[in-house]
Amino acid sequence: MAKLALNKSALSKEKQRKAAYGRYLPSLEMKQKQLLLERKKAEEALQQHVDDIQSLEASVYQKLPMLAVVNIQMEGLVVVESFQLAEENLLGTKVPVLESIHFKRAEYGYLIRPHWFDELAVSLEKVMLLKMEEQVLRIRLEKLKAAARTITQRVNLFSKVLIPEAEVNIKKIGLFLSDQERAGVVRSKLAKQKKLVDIGGEQL
Repeated sequence: MAKLALNKSALSKEKQRKAAYGRYLPSLEMKQKQLLLERKKAEEALQQHVDDIQSLEASVYQKLPMLAVVNIQMEGLVVVESFQLAEENLLGTKVPVLESIHFKRAEYGYLIRPHWFDELAVSLEKVMLLKMEEQVLRIRLEKLKAAARTITQRVNLFSKVLIPEAEVNIKKIGLFLSDQERAGVVRSKLAKQKKLVDIGGEQL
């Protein structure tokens, strides 16, 4: 760490630093507040999806109790054929968005599979959509958490380190310059008195 220069130039620089930090800090704090709000929204949205999945699964088993029969083959009834993710810039943080998803249902004859398979397929698509959205929401939440941590570190750096450091330096330089000024006044007075004494001696 460079040694602090105790002069007027250094004092001016420290004051400029403090002013710059002071101007930048409010925008950082505003972004921090907005990111924390978005993080909270993401947490709530994720929890809502988890609850919706559990509720839908419970509803399916209530409507279709025959699912408990172990010899019913449901593998491959509904599969994700394709999906498209987009990217959203949220307060400078890039987060994913599920733009579209397409399902493919297995082809089966009506005489081979039970009549309620159509209803089951629709329910499976709903559950799979919610689970895909849940995965995307988890990624969004992690990215927002990371962004919130980063901005909080910056806010702390400015408010707890850089600004207080500049204030301490300003005070230290100010005290030194004040002491120097007082010492200069004292030296000036002493020199003036000495001059007067010398002149008086000469007159004698």
